[in-house]
Amino acid sequence: MSSTSAPFGLRPAYHPSGVVRPNVGTITSAYNATIHQFQPIKIVADGSIEAAAANDRFVGTFMGVEWTDSDGRRRYSNKWTAGTTGTDIVAYYTVDPTIVYEIQSNAALNQDDIGEQFDFTAASGNTTTGLCTQMLGVSTSAANAGLRLLGISPGANNAWGDTYVIAFVQISEHQFV
Repeated sequence: MSSTSAPFGLRPAYHPSGVVRPNVGTITSAYNATIHQFQPIKIVADGSIEAAAANDRFVGTFMGVEWTDSDGRRRYSNKWTAGTTGTDIVAYYTVDPTIVYEIQSNAALNQDDIGEQFDFTAASGNTTTGLCTQMLGVSTSAANAGLRLLGISPGANNAWGDTYVIAFVQISEHQFV
C-alpha cells in the first residue's frame, strides 16, 4: 500500500476512550460545494458546517448526511453534492480534538517527522464512492499547519520512507481549541 496512491481523506482511526462518536449539525440547503466523506469541515458563523480549506482551522471530518428532498423522501448519503436542496438536513461529523485519524501522505515520511505539522491537500473526492481523496501534504510542513504527525498505521507494506505512507495524525489547529 505504501507504494500505491489510494487516498481516502482524513479517516477516524481511534479515540483514546475507544469510541469515535459523531456529532450532528446541519448544512445550509443549496450549499454550493461538494463535501465528501472523511473531508475536513469547519463550523461557520450561522452554526452550519462547510468544507474546510487547507489553511482553515477545522473541527473534524464529514461522516455523512441525511435530508428530506423536494418529493418528501428521506435521503441518506456519505457525501453532500453541491447545490442539493432539502429540509431537515442532519450532517454527521467528528468534533473531538483527541481523535486520531489515518491519512495517506503524498510523499515519503520519515520517523524523525513525528511531531511535525502538515496541511492536507486541496479538496477533492470520488463522485462514485463519495469518499474524499485528500492527502497529507508533506511539502506543507510548518509550525502552524492543521495536522500533527503521530506515527504510521501498523500493517503490511506501510513503512517509513515509502512514497505513500498511511499516517496517524491529530488535528493540531482545531477550531475549538
